[in-house]
Amino acid sequence: MNILVIGNGGREHTIVWKLSQSSRVDKIYCAPGNAGIASQAECLDIKVEDIDGLFQAARDKKIDLTVVGPEIPLSLGIVNHFEKNNYPIFGPTLEATEIESSKVFAKYIMDKYQVPTASYRVFKDYYQALLYLQQQSFPLVIKADGLAAGKGVLIIEDLPQAEKAISQIMKEHKFGKAGKRVIIEEFLTGEEVSMLVFTDGEYFLPITPSQDHKKISDGDQGLNTGGMGAYSPVPFFDNKTQEWVLKSIFQPVIKGMKKEGRKFKGVLYAGLILTKEGPKVLEFNARFGDPETQVILPGLKTDLIEILCATQEENLNQIKVEWTNQSSVCVVIASGGYPGKYEKGKTIVGLEDLLNKQDTMVFHAGTEKKNDKIVTSGGRVLGVTSWADTLTGAIEKAYEGVNKIHFEKGYYRKDIGKKGLNFSPGKNI
Repeated sequence: MNILVIGNGGREHTIVWKLSQSSRVDKIYCAPGNAGIASQAECLDIKVEDIDGLFQAARDKKIDLTVVGPEIPLSLGIVNHFEKNNYPIFGPTLEATEIESSKVFAKYIMDKYQVPTASYRVFKDYYQALLYLQQQSFPLVIKADGLAAGKGVLIIEDLPQAEKAISQIMKEHKFGKAGKRVIIEEFLTGEEVSMLVFTDGEYFLPITPSQDHKKISDGDQGLNTGGMGAYSPVPFFDNKTQEWVLKSIFQPVIKGMKKEGRKFKGVLYAGLILTKEGPKVLEFNARFGDPETQVILPGLKTDLIEILCATQEENLNQIKVEWTNQSSVCVVIASGGYPGKYEKGKTIVGLEDLLNKQDTMVFHAGTEKKNDKIVTSGGRVLGVTSWADTLTGAIEKAYEGVNKIHFEKGYYRKDIGKKGLNFSPGKNI
């Protein structure tokens, strides 16, 4: 099979890496890819939002299956375009992707199909939102309705901060069209867990749970990012809780999306928070997470291409998915200044020390090749992923790998995975 993977981040590098292990895969292309992906796939200089260009590449390269990584092409209707022309593609349609691209729509689905989530109000008028905020107690959460690269969710501690946030989103248009509507919702406390499933719109198969680390600094301090690291599985998310989530969250949502005429095929991601009242949904994503993918796919024993094809062909009930019992940890190395302003073009050294290791893989995100050197080209630059029989072992190996890599002003958190180590059976999270 000839495969086209769309995207240029750590998630897409992980997908390419896993697909390259399949005996069914002959050739992998990636658009646009990065310096790490280029060692395992032929990179095509096509932007993820260039739907016509991507479709033309699929035709020219005789692609048997296209796999969409990021949310942008999904929200632009790439699946609809490919399916209209009878080209197999893995991912949800534009209509189904709205469960991620509109937080207001996601709340509508959760309300209608009785899925537990935070209480909320929706506003499209700045002054009404401001008046409502003046009557509330804090903390609370303000969310831009649309896609904002993982930065459109703000935890607000007091009224002046709330007024500033609403002004930035609705008057200054900090997130563009994503801020036409805002959700103001209650602030929930508890540990967050990422739970994903493969689904063909009828049947679904669970993916090993993971825990992301969204804040830039140790101890979950500072600004939100796209994710500074992750680990899997999650010790305090037991089988009983997982079964409840599958039955009470994923099942009604997948059935509900079909009833709404928005059949969801692909990977459905639920960002959960484990409250005292039980698990609740913070958000849905319509694709693999990043950096969750970097810790999930190393533990997949089943051929990934078989799962993707079965999902796309709507016979997922014929597939049995197997996972290893190992723990996996990914530590993201970011550019200094991220998620704010940062410099590009910094030479990365030490990557060669981690080539061909059996228990560690460096997944590239913001990298490119210039003058035979690999340099930084984004905020999140690399994800060092290691796996071992224990979480402690995986953490140690990941940081051993991180310490071999250097570039000017490179930054990483030093506490990835420690929440899992602090867990003890019976502890009330």
